[in-house]
Amino acid sequence: MNGPRTGPAWTPPLRLRRSPRWERQDPTWREARPSLIADALARAAARPSGNWYVVGASRETAARDRPYGRTVAGREVVLWRAEDGTLRAGPGECPHLGAPLRDSRVACGTLLCHWHGLGLDGGAFAGWQPYPVHDDGVLVWVRLDTVGGEPPLEQPVVPVRPRAGSAVDAVFTAVGRCEPQDVVANRLDPWHGSWFHPYAFVGLKVVRTPDDGGDDGFAVDVSFKVAGRLVVPVRAVFTAPEPRTVVMHITDGEGVGSVVETHATPLTAPGVTRPRTAVVEAVVAASGRRGFAVARAAAPALRPLMRRTAARLWRDDLAYAERRWTLRSSGRFPG
Repeated sequence: MNGPRTGPAWTPPLRLRRSPRWERQDPTWREARPSLIADALARAAARPSGNWYVVGASRETAARDRPYGRTVAGREVVLWRAEDGTLRAGPGECPHLGAPLRDSRVACGTLLCHWHGLGLDGGAFAGWQPYPVHDDGVLVWVRLDTVGGEPPLEQPVVPVRPRAGSAVDAVFTAVGRCEPQDVVANRLDPWHGSWFHPYAFVGLKVVRTPDDGGDDGFAVDVSFKVAGRLVVPVRAVFTAPEPRTVVMHITDGEGVGSVVETHATPLTAPGVTRPRTAVVEAVVAASGRRGFAVARAAAPALRPLMRRTAARLWRDDLAYAERRWTLRSSGRFPG
């Protein structure tokens, strides 16, 4: 005869929920007060970044034979791996005659300019000064003190994530004509979720805002659509730990501890008439379910699906951010 079961009862990860017709949802415009969003954005802008900027996914910089290039705030940046795998970074122009170092080669950890063969090992050379760089295992950051203008920090403000090796992560990048603050403002407005993304979210309700006291975050109860009426209900909390980052933490429901980090990296120099910003979004998914080990094993196949989901959302959200920038730049933004 079997003894009594111990531990929590098993619950299915998916639930059935009928979506209301789009036009019959409860309006959220009264709760989404412009002043509330603007105040949250101002607090984020006042937090220190230490002059660190996300440049891309760690996997994009993993190759040992070629560099990785990115323009940040109008500055060309090149990154590559030393022979021991350590990440190096510095200006993207060769100190000899200005060749684009992103098109060069790496041999035995030395970056070799493809114009004349000048070699850089990551140390200072002829006016070329390396940049501090940080690889957190998911994303790569570079510190640009002359761009940021803040007191530097030794490391970037990396959000709390699931333990390394226990999660599946994917990184998606898109570029829009806007400034970082427009991307951050989009993420600090959770009320638009069910209206603007009805294909992804059902029954979104903001249950706590910074005005309610406690931590400086927005808590949301929402169901993520999977297929048909199948959904995954969770509670998510949105916070902005630094000026160019908004993090969504799953605090209750399926996947507790999972995070979605949205990083906004300016590509153009400050003050340009047509700014461009890269949205670098890292999804780090975890689960306490025993079967999640299968998902970790299938991570290479899951990552394209995760990126595809992010791409669909950001197709809309970049339009939102670009619209906000257009109105701000013309002096027509409400409030």
